[in-house]
Amino acid sequence: MCFALNLNWKVIGIKLIISTIVVFSIFGIFYHANIMNLIVVSILTAGVSYFVGDQYILPRTNNLMATLADFVLAFATLAVLGSFLIVTDMPVILASLFAAFFLALTEPLLHAYIQDGEEKERDNMRYVPGRNLQTEFAEETDEETLLRKKDPRRDQTD
Repeated sequence: MCFALNLNWKVIGIKLIISTIVVFSIFGIFYHANIMNLIVVSILTAGVSYFVGDQYILPRTNNLMATLADFVLAFATLAVLGSFLIVTDMPVILASLFAAFFLALTEPLLHAYIQDGEEKERDNMRYVPGRNLQTEFAEETDEETLLRKKDPRRDQTD
């Protein structure tokens, strides 16, 4: 399956900032995780959420379905990456669930922003007519008609 990739760097940046704030807040405060690991988790979570949720699922479904898909994607990404990168005695699943919940709270706003930007982009597109051009001939400009036509100023047969 092939789909058009339309990168919106502003949305990616917003998603990365939100992801970083949530991941640093939950995993950094409660799990005392390494900053580099938190940055990697934030970048990968934002990337997976953007490319799968916003580029693939959102154009094909509605805002609610894309938000639910983003919740599941964020939970799975945070749980897998958290279990590999964050070393702790506490379970990472609960923190991943909370982080995915807080990320999913911001997703409808981002989806509305994305869809509003796409509508404005469609409105700003100019209509370029096709190359189906046709030439019309008027009766006066046809050479044969001019020769056959009698002009009273030319005909001086009196």
